[in-house]
Amino acid sequence: MKALFIKYKSVIKFMLTFLGVYVALSVIYSFYLEFSDGSIYYPDYFTNLVGLQTSELLEFFGYQSEVLKHPNEPSLKLLLNGEYLARIVEGCNALSVIILFISFIIAFSGTFKITTIYILSGSVLIYIVNLLRIAVLAIGLYLFPEYEEVLHNVVFPGIIYGMVFLLWVIWVNRFSKLKKKHV
Repeated sequence: MKALFIKYKSVIKFMLTFLGVYVALSVIYSFYLEFSDGSIYYPDYFTNLVGLQTSELLEFFGYQSEVLKHPNEPSLKLLLNGEYLARIVEGCNALSVIILFISFIIAFSGTFKITTIYILSGSVLIYIVNLLRIAVLAIGLYLFPEYEEVLHNVVFPGIIYGMVFLLWVIWVNRFSKLKKKHV
């Protein structure tokens, strides 16, 4: 048993660190959601911000866009050229994806400075790509409503998770301590 632990020490350390950071950040995020009452920013600050910024992005692309409180659930209704196209729910704000990204980066950490810079820049990049993803999804739903299922459930999740995977690969191959051990 001890020999196995020694042999797989780095794998065990990665798994425990990843799970520890992921659980800790997820608990903090769940407290944030629990204490977001939606009285000022509906349904919560970050989801509201994503909705407003997506609407502004759609306006930039030349569409008339509006985001309204959904009357029956904690979400925002996204209207494009007056047509109700989609709901923006808490899961659309990319924070859970950012938590997953951060957990992996910390589990394969590099120096404190490089890790911090990569976490911040990667999180901002994920956030921006998520805004673009929602805007392009809205345009796609507007122009091609018959492809709603494929666009929403396959193409656009693939974009965000594919980008996170690419950021992980870049991290492991260029910046993590693991890379430095094998050079």
